[in-house]
Order: sequence, then C-alpha cells, then structure tokens
Amino acid sequence: MTSTRLPGKVLLKACGKPLLAHLIERLQRAESLDEVIIATTVNDTDDPIASLAVQLGVGCFRGSEHDVLERVLKAANEFNADTIVEITSDCPALDPKVVDKCVVAFFEHKVHFLANRINPLYPGGMDVRVFSTQTLREVELISRDDPAAREHVSLPITDNEEKYKIYSLEAPPELSMPDLNIELDEPDDYKMIKTVFEALYPINPQFDLRDIISYIKENPEILEVNKNVARKDARK
Repeated sequence: MTSTRLPGKVLLKACGKPLLAHLIERLQRAESLDEVIIATTVNDTDDPIASLAVQLGVGCFRGSEHDVLERVLKAANEFNADTIVEITSDCPALDPKVVDKCVVAFFEHKVHFLANRINPLYPGGMDVRVFSTQTLREVELISRDDPAAREHVSLPITDNEEKYKIYSLEAPPELSMPDLNIELDEPDDYKMIKTVFEALYPINPQFDLRDIISYIKENPEILEVNKNVARKDARK
C-alpha cells in the first residue's frame, strides 16, 4: 500500500473490484497452483490487504516491508510450500494459462529457476518466476548484505548462473508483444489497465492474454497511455 509511485495501487478498482482481487481470482484458475498466498507487510497500512485475503479465502503471511526475500521465504515455510511461483501484485491481468505453462516447463526442464521475461517477449504484466523453496533458502544465506537481493527476491539466483540452472520461457509468436505493458507502476498504468478490464471483463471475466492482445491490436492508441512510464531495474 505504500508504493512510492502509486500509493494504494493494489486496491485501486476496475469493474467494481480491487485489482488485487482480480489477480487472486485469476491465479485461482491456474491448474498448476495448489494454493495462493498473499505475502504482505506487518505495517498497519497493509491491514486492508490482510482483510481482503480473508474475504477471498486465501492465506496471508505478514513480514518485513523492505526484506522481501525474507518475507517470501517465511511465507513459503509457514505454508509448507516446496515450490514457489512468485507473482508480484502489479500484474493484475496475469493470464493463468501463462502461469501453468511456466510451472510445467519448470518441472520438465528440471531447472533451479524459470522466468518468462528474462528476454521480454511476453508483455509486461505477465511476469512469472518459479523456483524451489530450498533454492531460496540457499541464496538467502549468501545475500544478507545485498539490499537489491533482499528487495528483488530471485536476484541472487539469477546472479549465480554458474551454480543454478536458469531457464527462460519464451512467448509463442501469437503472444509476443513486448511493447505492451499491463503492469501497475504509475497512474498512467492504472488508466491503461482499467481501460482493458472495462472493455473485456464484462464480456468475459476469464479473458486471457490472447483477448488482451486482440483488443490492443484493434485499439492501438491504448499503447500510448503508458508508453512513457519508466520501469525499474533491479540493480539500479
């Protein structure tokens, strides 16, 4: 809730629902996930997020605001997760089918870490990272003095390619649209995401990435809404 660029962003609404509720409902349709857990902070400002978790019937773990790696690891331990599928709350339009593809590929290729936007062909906002809890335990021990690693959970894994097998899942041609960003960082992103939801959700609440891309291709001017938003680099 204390996002510096867009405070309270995860509870902003589209089609009458908080964007975080949309994300959770979409993740609950992913066949590969056993459970969805919200990992938020102990701050009083995040009490509404914990309340939303109760309303949606999903688990909630509360930990450090700044040490996100520790928060995610403790959440995984609390809920006995062997494999972590890390999703950030700025991806409210995430396609559950993309999540399933990532999880299946993670086990098929027998890697330590899989992500689908190492080479960003999938649109921004379709970000999925998969890794084992054991791998996160290992890198937690070697990254305690690295602020960037503590904030960006999987960074100490991807920074150690000599030790960990890393796999990049590429988007198929029909889902490749790297210029499209449907991730929630700034007010212009919210305008764009709200427009997409209001166009597609009333017709089909289970709209997927194909539907989004088709809609954008029919209405390319929407890309202009948030094209100037700068995306953060984990190491800058």
